Amino acid sequence: MKHPMGLHRDRRSWRGWKQERALLRRRRSPVRFGRNELAGTLLAGIVGGLAWTMLPAATSAPAAPVPATRASFGFCHSGGGTNCVVDGDTFWMAGEKIRIADIDTPETHPARCPEEARLGAAATQRLQALLNSGAVTLHPIDRDTDRYGRKLRRVEVNGRGVGATLVAEGLARPYLGRRMGWCDQS
Repeated sequence: MKHPMGLHRDRRSWRGWKQERALLRRRRSPVRFGRNELAGTLLAGIVGGLAWTMLPAATSAPAAPVPATRASFGFCHSGGGTNCVVDGDTFWMAGEKIRIADIDTPETHPARCPEEARLGAAATQRLQALLNSGAVTLHPIDRDTDRYGRKLRRVEVNGRGVGATLVAEGLARPYLGRRMGWCDQS
């Protein structure tokens, strides 16, 4: 039987109580995220992101060139279409949205300045005229689609490169891996 005066006392010694408190404190401490863990997480994210962006290019083989097809192209005013021109480097053909892979033309939706709007409208009209001038052939490149789901193709009409024609006429630039502005920065 226990002594009645000892009921209020803890059975553990003072030293045991300190050790238990230290153990409880360690269990409750938040997870520490140091420099090494941050560096490892960032590296894993970068490698995973690069692998994800390269995966479609590595897994999908380019398609064979589409045989020359003659079609009548109008202008796309809203949404997709069968055969219509969206802007100076994008058009719909047979229900697929095509991005001319080797050029960059001024933006039309929205243009960033009046000069870009003027050049973009001229490039759009010229692309429509070129596509309507003969048989259109689509040649695949090393990537099948861009990040917007458009088919990336080099485009020829009657054996002549549409991109090269637009560049020669000053309505496009060769595509160098990223889009560049058309507004004068001065």
